[in-house]
Amino acid sequence: MSNKPIVDMIETIEHFAQTQPSYPVYNVLGQEHTYGDLKADSDSLAAAIDQLDLPEKSPVVVFGGQEYEMLATFVALTKSGHAYIPIDSHSALERVSAILEVADPSLIIAISDFPLEQISTPMLNLAQVHEAFAQGPSYEIAHPVKGDDNYYIIFTSGTTGKPKGVQISHDNLLSFTNWMITDKEFATPSRPQMLAQPPYSFDLSVMYWAPTLALGGTLFALPSVITQDFKQLFATIFSLPIAIWTSTPSFADMAMLSEDFNSEKMPGITHFYFDGEELTVKTAQKLRERFPNARIINAYGPTEATVALSAVAVTDEMLATLKRLPIGYTKADSPTFIIDEEGNKLPNGEQGEIIVSGPAVSKGYLNNPEKTVEAFFEFEGLPAYHTGDVGTMTDEGLLLYGGRMDFQIKFNGYRIELEDVSQNLNKSRFIDSAVAVPRYNKDHKVQNLLAYVILKDGVREQFERDIDITKAIKEDLTDIMMSYMMPSKFLYRDSLPLTPNGKIDIKGLINEVNRR
Repeated sequence: MSNKPIVDMIETIEHFAQTQPSYPVYNVLGQEHTYGDLKADSDSLAAAIDQLDLPEKSPVVVFGGQEYEMLATFVALTKSGHAYIPIDSHSALERVSAILEVADPSLIIAISDFPLEQISTPMLNLAQVHEAFAQGPSYEIAHPVKGDDNYYIIFTSGTTGKPKGVQISHDNLLSFTNWMITDKEFATPSRPQMLAQPPYSFDLSVMYWAPTLALGGTLFALPSVITQDFKQLFATIFSLPIAIWTSTPSFADMAMLSEDFNSEKMPGITHFYFDGEELTVKTAQKLRERFPNARIINAYGPTEATVALSAVAVTDEMLATLKRLPIGYTKADSPTFIIDEEGNKLPNGEQGEIIVSGPAVSKGYLNNPEKTVEAFFEFEGLPAYHTGDVGTMTDEGLLLYGGRMDFQIKFNGYRIELEDVSQNLNKSRFIDSAVAVPRYNKDHKVQNLLAYVILKDGVREQFERDIDITKAIKEDLTDIMMSYMMPSKFLYRDSLPLTPNGKIDIKGLINEVNRR
C-alpha cells in the first residue's frame, strides 16, 4: 500500500482541487459535488467569515445533518482559522442549549433551521451560506487552523450534568489520519469510496471524512431521514457504490435485518470499519457470512484521543476461538498502558485501566478546567488520558477490552461487568440481542439484575408464556454463565433504544429501570 502521510489537511484538500477538480468529493443521494466545488464554496464562505471580524480562533457552531453544506462550512472555518463545533439537527433542545452555554461560540452557522429563539449569538442561515457561495471571490489562506490550534470540538453526550467539549487540534487530527491511511490493519485504499452515515456531532464521522479527504476519495452521505426509515434505508444503501462501510456495530446489525445486505447485492464493499461501541463475535460472524471476502476492522478509542487508538483486522481464527474480539494493535505514536488503581504500570496479561498518551491526546475539555484535570495528565513526559475503560495488553501487543469501569457493579459481593453479562446472554440460541441493567435499592446498592432481550425470529411462537422463554434461556446458558451473573428478570422487547450516535443506550435503560 503506497498511501503517504499528509502534512496539512487543508493543503491536501487544495491539492486535490487542483489535480482532480471535477472528481466527486460528496454525493448526497445522487447529487454530486466535486473537489472544485468544495474549494470554490469554502473559499467564498471563508472570505465571508473573515469579514465578520470574529475573535481570533474563536469556535463556531455548525448546526445540521449530512448536507454537503456542512462539509463546505467545516472546510471554510478551517481556512479562516476557526474551530467548528458540529451539532446534529436531531439533537434535543436542552443539549443544544447546554452546548451553547459551555462553548460560548462567536457564531452559529445553521445549515438546518436552528431550533432556539432569542439567542444573542450572531447567526448565518442556509440562504446566507448559499449567498456567500455565489459571491465566488478568490481567497488567500492567510490564517488557517494549524498545529495545536483546535480543528474541531465535539461534545460528548453526558447523561447527567453539562456536556463536555473535547478539543481536537490539527496536530491531533494528523496523528489519527496518518495512522489510518498508512496502517496495515485498515489497509485503506487510495481514493476511498466511503459511506458517510454517523452524524458529524459523533467523532466516528472523522473515521470516514478524514481518510477520504486525505486520499482524494468520495463520501456517500446517508441522511438520518433515510436511516430512520427501514424501507427507505434498504432502498437506498443498495444503490450506493461504496467500498468502505464505516459505522457502529449496532447500525450494521440494523442493516443485516435485510437479507439482501450481502456481497451478492453489494459486491463493491471491501472494508467494514467499526468503532464507537464493542464489536461482538456474533455480529462479526454474521457479517463474515454475508460478506466472506470483506475486511472487518475492529477499532477502539475515546473521543479524547481523536477517534481511535487501536485497530485490528478480524480473522476467521478469532471468530472461531474467541469469546470477545481484541480491540486492536495500538498506534505506534501513541504509547498505551494498563495501570492499576495506584497509577502503576501493569505487566502484560494483567487487567487495569487503559491509559493512552501521545500526539493524538486532546488538550482537554473546552471551558471546563475541573473535568480536564480529572481526566488528562502527563505520563512519562507525554500528554495522557484516563479512558475509564478496563483492558489487558497481550505479549503480542494486542489490546483486550474488559468493559467500562463505570459499568462495573458489585452484586452479592461479586464484581460483575455488565458487558460480560450481556456478552453471555447473547450466546443463547434464543436471543438475538440483549443487555444487562442493574436495579438499585434506596441505599444505592444493586438489588437485582435485569435483562432487556430481543428474541430471534420464531422463538416467541415456540413458547406459551414469557416465563417459559426465560426458563429456556436460563437452561441454555447454565454451562456458560455463573449463577450470580444471571439476571433475575427478563424483559422482552422488539427493539432496544439507541443513542443519537447509534449505540445501545445502556445509561438510558439504567435510568429507566431506576426511574431517575
